[in-house]
Amino acid sequence: MWMTLGMSFVTYSTNLPEDGVWMRQALGLAQRGLHTTMPNPRVGAVVVNAGQKVGQGFHCRAGEAHAEVLALRQAEGFTQGATLYVTLEPCSHFGRTPPCVKSVIDAGIKRVVIAMQDPNPLVAGQGIAQLKSHGISVTVGLEEREARELNIGFVSRMERQRPWIRSKVAISMDAVSALATGQSQWITHDLARADGHLWRARSCAMLTGAGTVRVDNPRLTVRSIDSSRQPLRIVIDNQLDTDPHAQVYEEGHAVIFTVNPSRQLAQPFLERGVRVMLLEPDLNGRVSMPAVTKALHSLQLNEVLIETGQRLNGVFLQSGLVDEWICYVAPSFLGLGGAGLAQFGPLADLTQRIDLKFVEVKPFKEDLRIILRQPHSLEWLNRV
Repeated sequence: MWMTLGMSFVTYSTNLPEDGVWMRQALGLAQRGLHTTMPNPRVGAVVVNAGQKVGQGFHCRAGEAHAEVLALRQAEGFTQGATLYVTLEPCSHFGRTPPCVKSVIDAGIKRVVIAMQDPNPLVAGQGIAQLKSHGISVTVGLEEREARELNIGFVSRMERQRPWIRSKVAISMDAVSALATGQSQWITHDLARADGHLWRARSCAMLTGAGTVRVDNPRLTVRSIDSSRQPLRIVIDNQLDTDPHAQVYEEGHAVIFTVNPSRQLAQPFLERGVRVMLLEPDLNGRVSMPAVTKALHSLQLNEVLIETGQRLNGVFLQSGLVDEWICYVAPSFLGLGGAGLAQFGPLADLTQRIDLKFVEVKPFKEDLRIILRQPHSLEWLNRV
């Protein structure tokens, strides 16, 4: 089969029986960079010669060596005529590091098996074309769906010009996320909360609203697991009326999205090292959701995790901008009067409902984790 990639043509070769085994190992290696590579993609590589693995590597963080280079270094002396398995097309441009394609060519690699083409327009098939021009056999598309899932945020940013956006909520059996008093700590149990921190750790940024900052004073940091980095914290504060000394603004690793142009109100936040971004308002005088999406993209964020209250969740739900909902459900009933998962409506007819697709239902000891995705997000992701 022939497929157009930029200005070149690339042959999608037939896979060998053992290719799947080595590519799955490469995907497993790429997982090791799940919490650290951003804004770069997660990439793993394996070098095989005469049926034996002679080198492997994974990209750890931006500015450090790429997976292919690390694998080739480990395989030094055994790369001539070998096969390289890599989860993403080798880069062909100078960034913080030199192009990987040159290292692959110079190492004498005979065949390269690639899970997916790099959606970055700076690469976008050019790496594959260079390999082919040097007589290297190239196979593309093995385990592509898994590779897209692994880099769901990076691929979204490149293909859709927006991050992959998740919202995480904890609710009771009757879909209550907080009591009428505002108390919500804790609806779910330890294991579910620790899992929630894993989602924080893989996210480039956490996003919440001014109401949540005022009521809960959250930190929005990764705490229950070891993490070498903390996600950026973003607050939608339409009128700049949250407390500049709230925990979410500590250490200045935070951004505020607002529609209030007041330099005077922004100054206390700026003094704490918080960045204030003035966005376009919607018809209600609040930050518009399309403007939020553009701002998130401008910050080079791959994956964003929302943890907020029912009002802002309702706005995001109606906008259709949240790709994925992670719902932790406790085996409890909290009764009338509390806050729900998302506030919108009332609906006049069932045809106005918002439908999602179940992706996973998983027990977490006392609780359940339910993952749902937007149908249009699933359609995009499955486009391989």
